[in-house]
Amino acid sequence: MTSIFITGSFGFVGSNLFEYLKCIFIFFKYQREAPIEINQDIVIHLAGKAHDLKKTSNSDEYYQVNTELTKKVFDAFLASNAKVFITLSSVKAVGDEVYGVLTEEQTSNPITHYGKSKLLAEQYILSKQIPEGKRVYILRPCMIHGPGNKGNLNLLYKLVSNGIPWPLGSFGNKRSFCSIDNLMFIIKELIDRKDIPSGVYNVADDEALSTNEVISLLAVSQNRKPKIWILPKGLIKAFAKLGDLLQLPLTTERLQKLTESYVVSNQKIKSAIGKNLQVSAKDGLLKTFNSFHTNVQ
Repeated sequence: MTSIFITGSFGFVGSNLFEYLKCIFIFFKYQREAPIEINQDIVIHLAGKAHDLKKTSNSDEYYQVNTELTKKVFDAFLASNAKVFITLSSVKAVGDEVYGVLTEEQTSNPITHYGKSKLLAEQYILSKQIPEGKRVYILRPCMIHGPGNKGNLNLLYKLVSNGIPWPLGSFGNKRSFCSIDNLMFIIKELIDRKDIPSGVYNVADDEALSTNEVISLLAVSQNRKPKIWILPKGLIKAFAKLGDLLQLPLTTERLQKLTESYVVSNQKIKSAIGKNLQVSAKDGLLKTFNSFHTNVQ
Protein backbone atom coordinates (compact mmCIF):
# COMPACT_ATOMS: atom_id res chain seq x y z
CA MET A 1 0.00 0.00 0.00
CA THR A 2 1.19 3.52 -0.80
CA SER A 3 2.57 5.41 2.20
CA ILE A 4 2.24 9.19 2.46
CA PHE A 5 4.21 11.70 4.51
CA ILE A 6 1.76 14.51 5.23
CA THR A 7 1.95 17.87 6.98
CA GLY A 8 -1.12 19.80 8.08
CA SER A 9 -3.03 16.56 8.49
CA PHE A 10 -5.51 17.95 11.03
CA GLY A 11 -6.57 20.92 8.92
CA PHE A 12 -9.63 21.05 6.70
CA VAL A 13 -7.88 19.74 3.57
CA GLY A 14 -5.76 17.21 5.47
CA SER A 15 -8.69 15.62 7.28
CA ASN A 16 -10.62 15.27 4.01
CA LEU A 17 -7.60 13.79 2.27
CA PHE A 18 -7.19 11.18 4.97
CA GLU A 19 -10.76 9.98 4.38
CA TYR A 20 -10.51 10.20 0.59
CA LEU A 21 -7.26 8.34 -0.07
CA LYS A 22 -7.46 5.60 2.57
CA CYS A 23 -3.66 5.21 2.46
CA ILE A 24 -1.04 4.76 5.14
CA PHE A 25 -0.29 8.25 6.44
CA ILE A 26 2.75 9.31 8.46
CA PHE A 27 1.71 12.46 10.29
CA PHE A 28 4.25 15.22 10.73
CA LYS A 29 4.27 17.59 13.72
CA TYR A 30 6.12 20.84 13.11
CA GLN A 31 9.15 21.51 15.31
CA ARG A 32 11.28 24.37 14.04
CA GLU A 33 14.70 22.95 14.89
CA ALA A 34 13.97 19.25 14.44
CA PRO A 35 15.29 17.51 11.30
CA ILE A 36 12.80 16.00 8.86
CA GLU A 37 13.26 12.44 7.70
CA ILE A 38 11.08 11.02 4.93
CA ASN A 39 10.83 7.30 4.24
CA GLN A 40 7.47 7.30 2.44
CA ASP A 41 6.49 7.16 -1.25
CA ILE A 42 4.57 10.44 -1.41
CA VAL A 43 4.97 13.84 0.29
CA ILE A 44 1.90 16.06 0.64
CA HIS A 45 2.68 19.39 2.27
CA LEU A 46 -0.51 21.07 3.50
CA ALA A 47 0.70 22.85 6.64
CA GLY A 48 0.57 26.62 6.38
CA LYS A 49 -0.33 29.88 8.03
CA ALA A 50 -3.75 30.87 6.70
CA HIS A 51 -4.64 34.30 5.39
CA ASP A 52 -5.68 36.39 8.41
CA LEU A 53 -8.60 38.54 7.31
CA LYS A 54 -8.64 40.33 10.69
CA LYS A 55 -5.00 41.41 10.17
CA THR A 56 -3.91 40.47 13.70
CA SER A 57 -1.12 38.02 12.84
CA ASN A 58 2.59 38.71 13.18
CA SER A 59 4.01 38.97 9.66
CA ASP A 60 7.01 36.81 10.62
CA GLU A 61 4.67 33.84 11.22
CA TYR A 62 3.79 33.71 7.52
CA TYR A 63 7.42 33.42 6.46
CA GLN A 64 8.38 30.94 9.18
CA VAL A 65 5.56 28.55 8.28
CA ASN A 66 4.62 29.20 4.65
CA THR A 67 8.15 29.78 3.39
CA GLU A 68 10.76 28.25 5.71
CA LEU A 69 8.81 25.12 6.62
CA THR A 70 8.05 24.48 2.95
CA LYS A 71 11.76 24.80 2.12
CA LYS A 72 12.60 22.33 4.89
CA VAL A 73 10.02 19.76 3.79
CA PHE A 74 11.01 20.10 0.13
CA ASP A 75 14.70 19.65 0.91
CA ALA A 76 13.84 16.50 2.85
CA PHE A 77 11.85 15.26 -0.15
CA LEU A 78 14.80 15.85 -2.50
CA ALA A 79 17.07 13.90 -0.15
CA SER A 80 14.61 10.99 0.14
CA ASN A 81 13.46 8.19 -2.14
CA ALA A 82 9.93 9.64 -2.32
CA LYS A 83 8.69 10.04 -5.89
CA VAL A 84 5.93 12.67 -5.62
CA PHE A 85 5.81 16.06 -3.86
CA ILE A 86 2.54 18.00 -3.72
CA THR A 87 2.22 21.31 -1.90
CA LEU A 88 -0.68 23.72 -1.49
CA SER A 89 0.19 27.28 -2.39
CA SER A 90 -2.56 29.79 -3.16
CA VAL A 91 -3.85 32.00 -5.95
CA LYS A 92 -2.93 34.84 -3.57
CA ALA A 93 0.72 34.06 -4.37
CA VAL A 94 -0.05 35.82 -7.66
CA GLY A 95 -2.07 38.74 -6.32
CA ASP A 96 -5.07 39.88 -4.31
CA GLU A 97 -6.71 41.45 -7.34
CA VAL A 98 -7.36 39.85 -10.72
CA TYR A 99 -8.08 41.66 -13.95
CA GLY A 100 -9.71 39.31 -16.42
CA VAL A 101 -9.02 35.63 -15.76
CA LEU A 102 -6.11 34.41 -13.65
CA THR A 103 -3.84 31.92 -15.41
CA GLU A 104 -0.54 30.36 -14.39
CA GLU A 105 1.30 32.63 -16.84
CA GLN A 106 0.34 35.85 -15.07
CA THR A 107 3.21 37.70 -13.38
CA SER A 108 3.07 37.39 -9.59
CA ASN A 109 2.85 40.56 -7.54
CA PRO A 110 1.33 39.76 -4.13
CA ILE A 111 0.93 42.62 -1.67
CA THR A 112 0.11 40.74 1.54
CA HIS A 113 2.57 38.84 3.73
CA TYR A 114 0.45 35.75 3.17
CA GLY A 115 0.79 36.00 -0.61
CA LYS A 116 4.46 36.96 -0.48
CA SER A 117 5.33 34.06 1.82
CA LYS A 118 3.57 31.60 -0.50
CA LEU A 119 5.33 33.03 -3.55
CA LEU A 120 8.76 32.76 -1.89
CA ALA A 121 8.08 29.08 -1.19
CA GLU A 122 7.08 28.52 -4.83
CA GLN A 123 10.19 30.28 -6.10
CA TYR A 124 12.42 28.14 -3.89
CA ILE A 125 10.86 24.92 -5.17
CA LEU A 126 11.07 26.03 -8.80
CA SER A 127 14.71 27.05 -8.40
CA LYS A 128 15.76 23.46 -7.66
CA GLN A 129 16.62 20.79 -10.19
CA ILE A 130 14.12 17.95 -9.95
CA PRO A 131 15.93 14.57 -9.92
CA GLU A 132 14.92 12.07 -12.58
CA GLY A 133 12.01 9.91 -11.46
CA LYS A 134 10.53 12.54 -9.13
CA ARG A 135 7.45 14.66 -9.75
CA VAL A 136 6.73 18.03 -8.11
CA TYR A 137 3.36 19.80 -8.09
CA ILE A 138 2.53 23.25 -6.75
CA LEU A 139 -1.24 23.67 -6.48
CA ARG A 140 -2.79 27.13 -6.28
CA PRO A 141 -6.38 26.71 -5.11
CA CYS A 142 -8.84 29.57 -4.82
CA MET A 143 -11.39 29.61 -1.96
CA ILE A 144 -11.72 25.98 -0.83
CA HIS A 145 -15.08 24.93 0.59
CA GLY A 146 -16.88 21.81 1.70
CA PRO A 147 -18.64 20.23 4.69
CA GLY A 148 -16.86 21.24 7.88
CA ASN A 149 -15.35 24.37 6.34
CA LYS A 150 -15.51 27.50 8.48
CA GLY A 151 -14.62 30.21 6.00
CA ASN A 152 -16.32 33.36 4.75
CA LEU A 153 -19.25 31.44 3.27
CA ASN A 154 -20.53 30.94 6.82
CA LEU A 155 -21.02 34.69 7.11
CA LEU A 156 -23.24 34.75 4.02
CA TYR A 157 -25.10 31.71 5.34
CA LYS A 158 -25.92 33.54 8.58
CA LEU A 159 -27.09 36.58 6.64
CA VAL A 160 -29.54 34.50 4.57
CA SER A 161 -30.68 32.36 7.53
CA ASN A 162 -31.50 35.51 9.50
CA GLY A 163 -33.64 36.82 6.64
CA ILE A 164 -31.35 39.80 6.02
CA PRO A 165 -31.48 41.03 2.40
CA TRP A 166 -28.26 41.17 0.35
CA PRO A 167 -27.99 44.90 -0.42
CA LEU A 168 -25.29 44.73 -3.11
CA GLY A 169 -27.29 43.05 -5.85
CA SER A 170 -26.46 45.77 -8.40
CA PHE A 171 -22.78 44.71 -8.45
CA GLY A 172 -22.26 41.94 -11.02
CA ASN A 173 -19.02 40.43 -9.77
CA LYS A 174 -17.79 36.90 -10.50
CA ARG A 175 -15.69 34.70 -8.21
CA SER A 176 -14.14 31.27 -8.56
CA PHE A 177 -14.48 28.63 -5.86
CA CYS A 178 -12.85 25.27 -5.25
CA SER A 179 -14.90 22.34 -4.00
CA ILE A 180 -13.01 20.04 -1.64
CA ASP A 181 -14.28 17.12 -3.78
CA ASN A 182 -12.56 18.51 -6.87
CA LEU A 183 -9.34 19.20 -4.97
CA MET A 184 -9.27 15.64 -3.59
CA PHE A 185 -9.87 14.23 -7.09
CA ILE A 186 -6.98 16.27 -8.52
CA ILE A 187 -4.56 15.27 -5.77
CA LYS A 188 -5.39 11.58 -6.29
CA GLU A 189 -4.81 11.90 -10.03
CA LEU A 190 -1.41 13.50 -9.39
CA ILE A 191 -0.46 10.66 -7.06
CA ASP A 192 -1.68 7.81 -9.23
CA ARG A 193 -0.47 8.91 -12.66
CA LYS A 194 3.05 9.41 -13.95
CA ASP A 195 2.01 11.19 -17.15
CA ILE A 196 1.05 14.52 -15.54
CA PRO A 197 3.99 16.96 -15.86
CA SER A 198 5.49 18.63 -12.81
CA GLY A 199 4.62 22.31 -12.47
CA VAL A 200 2.35 25.01 -11.06
CA TYR A 201 -1.39 24.48 -11.43
CA ASN A 202 -4.39 26.64 -10.52
CA VAL A 203 -7.21 24.69 -8.90
CA ALA A 204 -10.78 25.93 -9.25
CA ASP A 205 -14.25 24.69 -10.13
CA ASP A 206 -15.32 25.08 -13.74
CA GLU A 207 -17.77 27.96 -13.28
CA ALA A 208 -17.23 31.34 -11.64
CA LEU A 209 -20.35 32.56 -9.80
CA SER A 210 -21.63 35.99 -8.86
CA THR A 211 -22.35 36.78 -5.23
CA ASN A 212 -26.01 37.06 -6.22
CA GLU A 213 -25.88 33.44 -7.48
CA VAL A 214 -24.23 32.34 -4.23
CA ILE A 215 -26.94 34.09 -2.20
CA SER A 216 -29.59 32.36 -4.31
CA LEU A 217 -27.96 28.96 -3.72
CA LEU A 218 -27.85 29.66 0.01
CA ALA A 219 -31.56 30.45 -0.07
CA VAL A 220 -32.28 27.22 -1.99
CA SER A 221 -30.38 25.21 0.64
CA GLN A 222 -32.68 26.70 3.29
CA ASN A 223 -35.92 26.44 1.27
CA ARG A 224 -36.17 30.21 1.21
CA LYS A 225 -36.65 32.81 -1.49
CA PRO A 226 -33.50 34.86 -2.03
CA LYS A 227 -33.68 38.45 -0.81
CA ILE A 228 -31.45 40.56 -3.06
CA TRP A 229 -31.78 44.33 -3.20
CA ILE A 230 -30.86 46.08 -6.45
CA LEU A 231 -29.92 49.49 -5.08
CA PRO A 232 -28.18 52.24 -7.10
CA LYS A 233 -24.42 51.75 -7.07
CA GLY A 234 -23.89 55.45 -6.45
CA LEU A 235 -25.98 55.28 -3.29
CA ILE A 236 -24.06 52.26 -1.99
CA LYS A 237 -20.70 53.91 -2.70
CA ALA A 238 -21.77 57.10 -0.96
CA PHE A 239 -22.86 55.10 2.10
CA ALA A 240 -19.49 53.31 2.09
CA LYS A 241 -17.67 56.66 2.10
CA LEU A 242 -19.80 57.67 5.05
CA GLY A 243 -18.76 54.42 6.68
CA ASP A 244 -15.11 55.47 6.31
CA LEU A 245 -15.83 58.61 8.34
CA LEU A 246 -18.11 57.10 10.96
CA GLN A 247 -16.41 53.68 11.18
CA LEU A 248 -19.54 51.83 10.07
CA PRO A 249 -19.51 48.13 9.04
CA LEU A 250 -19.58 49.05 5.33
CA THR A 251 -16.51 51.00 4.22
CA THR A 252 -15.05 51.65 0.78
CA GLU A 253 -12.40 48.96 1.38
CA ARG A 254 -14.96 46.40 2.49
CA LEU A 255 -17.26 47.29 -0.42
CA GLN A 256 -14.36 46.69 -2.80
CA LYS A 257 -13.70 43.26 -1.27
CA LEU A 258 -17.37 42.28 -1.34
CA THR A 259 -17.95 43.28 -4.95
CA GLU A 260 -14.66 42.58 -6.73
CA SER A 261 -14.26 39.77 -9.24
CA TYR A 262 -11.67 37.01 -8.86
CA VAL A 263 -11.93 34.51 -11.71
CA VAL A 264 -9.41 31.66 -11.89
CA SER A 265 -8.74 29.44 -14.91
CA ASN A 266 -8.45 25.69 -14.27
CA GLN A 267 -7.72 24.86 -17.92
CA LYS A 268 -4.09 23.85 -17.38
CA ILE A 269 -4.83 21.21 -14.72
CA LYS A 270 -7.87 19.91 -16.63
CA SER A 271 -5.84 19.56 -19.82
CA ALA A 272 -3.06 17.77 -17.91
CA ILE A 273 -5.50 15.31 -16.32
CA GLY A 274 -7.67 14.90 -19.39
CA LYS A 275 -10.79 14.31 -17.31
CA ASN A 276 -13.77 16.32 -16.12
CA LEU A 277 -13.88 17.47 -12.51
CA GLN A 278 -16.13 15.59 -10.09
CA VAL A 279 -18.69 18.27 -9.20
CA SER A 280 -19.94 21.53 -10.67
CA ALA A 281 -19.45 24.77 -8.77
CA LYS A 282 -23.16 24.98 -7.91
CA ASP A 283 -23.45 21.35 -6.77
CA GLY A 284 -20.32 21.68 -4.67
CA LEU A 285 -21.56 24.87 -3.00
CA LEU A 286 -24.98 23.33 -2.32
CA LYS A 287 -23.26 20.40 -0.61
CA THR A 288 -21.33 22.86 1.56
CA PHE A 289 -24.42 24.92 2.37
CA ASN A 290 -26.48 21.84 3.23
CA SER A 291 -23.76 20.86 5.72
CA PHE A 292 -24.12 24.27 7.40
CA HIS A 293 -27.82 23.55 7.89
CA THR A 294 -27.06 20.09 9.32
CA ASN A 295 -24.54 21.57 11.76
CA VAL A 296 -27.08 24.13 12.94
CA GLN A 297 -29.58 21.38 13.60
